[in-house]
Amino acid sequence: MNKLICKNKHRNIAIILIIAMFFIGDRILKALALQQFEAKSLFGELFLFNFTKNFNISFSLPLSGPILNIIIAAIILGLIYIIYKLILKEKCLSSKSLLLTFILFGAISNMADRLLYGYVIDYLELKYFTVFNLADAMISFGVISLIFNLVKDKRYVE
Repeated sequence: MNKLICKNKHRNIAIILIIAMFFIGDRILKALALQQFEAKSLFGELFLFNFTKNFNISFSLPLSGPILNIIIAAIILGLIYIIYKLILKEKCLSSKSLLLTFILFGAISNMADRLLYGYVIDYLELKYFTVFNLADAMISFGVISLIFNLVKDKRYVE
């Protein structure tokens, strides 16, 4: 699969553009959420557009404080390094490096919130579950897809 992705530069560009669109979409939705004063129904009472300040990590899991910012910054720097090494090693954007880029841009968007506001802006409320944002979804999609990719390939990133 990686060779197919490496050979298809147009597909790589399209995937990078999709990642950028998700990132920009998340930033726009966060700006809208900051201006939103009451919850808006997206699908009845089950799914709402509702601004929430999240001082914790993804999906409101309880971990917060200055140490969290240091951990997230280290993860972002680590992702940049791993993506760089993968591109040098494989001479292209492999599926692993693209998935890591998806995770990276989600993490950068949420880290920008932490630095600008002191909290992450969440805006998608799934009743009986949690409040999250598009960046959280990008991170989750990237991690889950990367796990499937690694299990399928039976190799790990060096």
